[in-house]
Amino acid sequence: MGRILSIDYGQKRTGIAVTDTLQMIANGLTTVETKQLEAFLVDYMKKEDVETIVVGLPKQTNGEDSENMKRITPFVNRIKKLFPDKKIEMYDERFTSVLAHQTMLSSGIGKKARQDKGLVDKISATIILEDYMESKRLL
Repeated sequence: MGRILSIDYGQKRTGIAVTDTLQMIANGLTTVETKQLEAFLVDYMKKEDVETIVVGLPKQTNGEDSENMKRITPFVNRIKKLFPDKKIEMYDERFTSVLAHQTMLSSGIGKKARQDKGLVDKISATIILEDYMESKRLL
């Protein structure tokens, strides 16, 4: 069974999380500069067996697409061409940044670490992946 990789796509930075090979545990992997994202993914896919790529779907609280959607749609189209053998899914990412901040607060991470936006992106990607995995278990 291949891993599931999730992407919290941002204009400057992108958080990435991945499951173990049994698809039971989600872990924050890294944060990369968005301009380096596709190269990172190509390199990662050469080393690891990834079955599914989950991309955070940015929605506003009213359900409409957010501003970031204009960047995500072309990105998703490019990775579909780069990885035609991978299942690519979009998954609602509303409130993941808020949840990431709450997770950091409740875990006792210091104030300086909480200001690390890369850490927030990586935790957000992990939350997207956990939510996605949970939604599949309920089906």
